Amino acid sequence: MTFVSTVLDHVQSAGPGLLVVMVAAVLFVECAFLIGFVLPGDSLLATAGMMFAAGHQPGWLVLAVVGVFAAAVAGNHMGYRMGRCRGNRLAARPGGRFVNAENLGKARRLLDRYGFWGVLMARWLPWIRTLCPQVAGAAAMNRRSFALATTLGALVWAPVMLVIGYVGGSQLDRVRWLMPVVLGGMTIGVVVVTAVGMVRMRKEQHEDQRSEQSAPALTR
Repeated sequence: MTFVSTVLDHVQSAGPGLLVVMVAAVLFVECAFLIGFVLPGDSLLATAGMMFAAGHQPGWLVLAVVGVFAAAVAGNHMGYRMGRCRGNRLAARPGGRFVNAENLGKARRLLDRYGFWGVLMARWLPWIRTLCPQVAGAAAMNRRSFALATTLGALVWAPVMLVIGYVGGSQLDRVRWLMPVVLGGMTIGVVVVTAVGMVRMRKEQHEDQRSEQSAPALTR
């Protein structure tokens, strides 16, 4: 109990402004780069909403909604541009946990089947949310259609996840001992999941490099 309370105190002492910046930065990375696979965006948003509820800071919740919305849209546009640059070079990693044939296939089928609506739905699908912008860029999806879909998707996704956390936190705050336990546990969980994911992704990258180095050179 003491350990959980200490963790929560340290997080909250950083200040709501810094919390908004940190959450927006993480969401930008999740939506823009493939390393975003290891970032639990949904859990992070819900946890941030609970922190604002614990501090009774509805004003900062509104600013967080705006900041996260902007970061999610900007991140998706960055991912789209990277996909356009990579084109057909956006390929699956053999045996990869993240950028594998299954995940790429899901993202491509979603876009092929639903197009505009697929980009909207991707906001709610972990991993696919990270891949979708790059796949859309590689497939040369209409830029205006992608921009509209990703903006509308972020306009719904960011407020909903933050408000869910805020409302849930407001209910938990009625029980004095329960709020720090749940919020501290969620905070630790986000950190652990992110750390484990980064280790796995780093391991995959090293394995890819070793495979490329051990591959026989082509001779003329």
